[in-house]
Amino acid sequence: MIFMEFEKPLEILYDQLEKVKKVAEESDIDMSEKIVEIQQRIEAKRLEIYSNLTGWQRVQLSRHPERPYTLNYINAMCEEFIEMHGDRYVKDDKAIVGGLAKLNGQAIMIIGHQKGHSTKQRQFRNFGMANPDGYRKALRLMKLAEKFSIPVVTLIDTPGAFPGIEAEERGQAEAIAKNLFEMSQLKVPILCYIIGEGASGGALGIGVGDQVFMLENTWYSVISPESCSSILWRSWDFKEKAADALKLTADHMAKFGLIDGIVQEPVGGAHSNAEEMAASLKQHILDHLEKLSKIDSDLRVTQRIEKYEKMGRFQEVE
Repeated sequence: MIFMEFEKPLEILYDQLEKVKKVAEESDIDMSEKIVEIQQRIEAKRLEIYSNLTGWQRVQLSRHPERPYTLNYINAMCEEFIEMHGDRYVKDDKAIVGGLAKLNGQAIMIIGHQKGHSTKQRQFRNFGMANPDGYRKALRLMKLAEKFSIPVVTLIDTPGAFPGIEAEERGQAEAIAKNLFEMSQLKVPILCYIIGEGASGGALGIGVGDQVFMLENTWYSVISPESCSSILWRSWDFKEKAADALKLTADHMAKFGLIDGIVQEPVGGAHSNAEEMAASLKQHILDHLEKLSKIDSDLRVTQRIEKYEKMGRFQEVE
């Protein structure tokens, strides 16, 4: 079990619990009452910590190394999944995965960023930072879904689109911009979920939908707290202050009208009970797909465009 910095009180209690259990195993002493007492203290402390999380702490949770990624959710939620590869231009980008799946018998096209749980996997997946090939692959799958009237579900979890020279040479900005344009007009229902980090254009590249939701301990912003801190203060030391100033948590995004709702996580974060989180997300997807499928496709596109036109606040001055 990996503990974040703000979870140190929990780590101490878990250490105590392990020691008491070890004493009970190695001796004839009945430690059941002590074990129950420590477990109750753990639950109370967990509730106390997670009911008062700061913006930076939620950013830390969104990056937890044990947090479920796209393929974890796909494997837990879907009865069938056929992964589809390649953008038909250059190559297959490993930072974005997608394919046809069945969710309680409902056919869907599911697409998402994929990070890795080990160093080798993270390098293979480019840390969830997609190249233009990834966004073009995502668009290819979306257009295929439209051809066969299959709804699209996207799972967003990226620190941003890959900023390398080769990505810019192959048209990173154009690939993302084209996805925004095409997704706004796609005839099938589109549901978008931010399951971890939702950074900048890397998130927007598969983030235009009829409805956009955030898991409770995720963030959505044009820039990460560290990058914001380095620009404003020339140092990463102010990342906590930047996280608060950016107002990037799900609560803030809902208040600003930039998302349509929040999917609650188990106490302790999605990684603390991945099965429960996957079951909750699955039911959420099914419920909202059912509602969206009842709307006429042309009306749905019109509502989608109007939704994004209303975002932001501005004042016209003569």
